[in-house]
This record gives sequence, structure tokens and C-alpha cells, in this order.
Amino acid sequence: MKAILVIVAVALLAWGAHRFLRFRQRKRAAATPLSEVQRRILHDNIPLYRRLPDDLKAKLERHVQVFLFDKRFHGLKGQTIDDEVRLTIAGTACILLLGRDDLEFADFTNVLVYPGTFVSEQKHHDGLVEQVGRQARLGESWKRGPMVLAWDASEHGARDVHDGHNVILHEFAHKLDEADGAMDGAPILEQKSHYVSWARTLQPEYDRLQEYAARDVETVMDHYGATNPAEFFAVLVETFYEKPMQLEKHHPELYAQMQRAFGVDPLAWWTAEREEHRVNREEKRS
Repeated sequence: MKAILVIVAVALLAWGAHRFLRFRQRKRAAATPLSEVQRRILHDNIPLYRRLPDDLKAKLERHVQVFLFDKRFHGLKGQTIDDEVRLTIAGTACILLLGRDDLEFADFTNVLVYPGTFVSEQKHHDGLVEQVGRQARLGESWKRGPMVLAWDASEHGARDVHDGHNVILHEFAHKLDEADGAMDGAPILEQKSHYVSWARTLQPEYDRLQEYAARDVETVMDHYGATNPAEFFAVLVETFYEKPMQLEKHHPELYAQMQRAFGVDPLAWWTAEREEHRVNREEKRS
């Protein structure tokens, strides 16, 4: 019995030491500045990064360093993994973490990157009969498993900040959604009371999007969000960060819920960028 207790004690000590060492390493990674070359990649590939105020840019860079420490990138089907791939994916994904210190991408390590569209095997059960289908995809988030992305769609989605389509934001939104154990369209919110207003706001919006999608009525959000609550949330995340003005104008309560859930106001970033461009144009004229 004593031998078993000793083994357990040693295992617990080793586990604690590993966690402490990991914490120190992550803290050291966060404190390591990005190089100017790395910042240039973020600047060139991620317009959302360019919109951020200086304090959030610095915070994003710290998140990126921790992400690069935690995650392992693997190129498939000939895809090369370089700084551009790593930083574009990490920089875009970590925008979701800027407003709340309690959010993180946990329970997975590997990011698998294909050059383009990849084929995913989908299994469905009809009673005792298992049906296997194959589906072309641009991204896929495995529950408690790896993130899978098509690089061409990831790069295009990150660079085009106006179309409301960003596969990186979409798939990493799924990771935040599943953090509570269920991919159900509700991320972990700061307070339990927030779930009531979240459900009261999002459920009718989801129902309305399903109705409009069935009638092929154009909406701010992509109709893919009508697939199920999890996809509604992921598409909403894309829209919140890439079309904040349209979302706030047509769905103010929905925008307010997202603003509280993520602790940021992308519309303010967009407004500041527009004002900066206006001032620059006037200075050029003068």
C-alpha cells in the first residue's frame, strides 16, 4: 500500500512540476517580442490587425507567441509551413481572445494545413446502420482534436476583411464553442446570468435566419449559419469582426451580445480606421 502511495505522490509531484514549467515557458513566450519581419506579415496579411489600437496590437502579439509555443503546425499534401502560414493563422485566430483573459484555445495541439480544399469523411448513423460520406471542406474543427484548414481559403479570408467570410475565425469560433464540452452555439460567457439574455437574443435571430435562408432572402449573415446553432455562432463571429457596421445597424441586440461575450467593439476599430484614412486623404490634398 505504501509503495502505491509513493508512486501516486511522485506522479502528482511530476505533474505539478510539469504544469509549473509549462506556465513559466508560456509566460516567457508571451514576453518575447515579435520580430519586425513577423510584424510585417501580420500587417500585410491581416487587415484586422492593422485596425487594432496599439495596446490591442501588443496584446495580440503576446497571444500569438503563446499560440505558436502551444500549437504544432503540419503541412499536408505538399503544403509548406513557414512563418507566413503560422502567423496568419495564429494572428487571425487570436483576435478572438483579445477582450477576455479567460478565453483560450485549449484541448488541442495540432493544426493541419492543406494547400486547398480537402476531402473529409463524414459518418452518420441511421439506427444501427452507419453511413459514410465524403465532403469537400475549407476548414474543420475536430472536437477535442486538431484544427484542419485549407491555406488558400485561410489566406484569402484573412486578407479580405469586408466579405464576412473568414475560415480561420469560423473554425476557431467552434473551438471556443466546444470549450464547455458541447458545440451548441454558446461559448463560455463571463457570468451565468448572461446565458439567459444570450439565448433570448440568439434563438429568435437563428429562427429568423432559417426562415430567410428558406426563402432565399439576402441577409447580413451568410445563410450557412442557418444549418444549426453551432454554425450560426461561427458565422456570427465572422460577421461580427468583418461586418460590424452592418451587424450593428440591422441586428443591434445581436451585436451587443457579441460585444459583451468577446469584450471588444470591432465597429470602433473600423470607425477609427476610416477616420485615419480620411485624415490621410486630406493631408495629401493639402
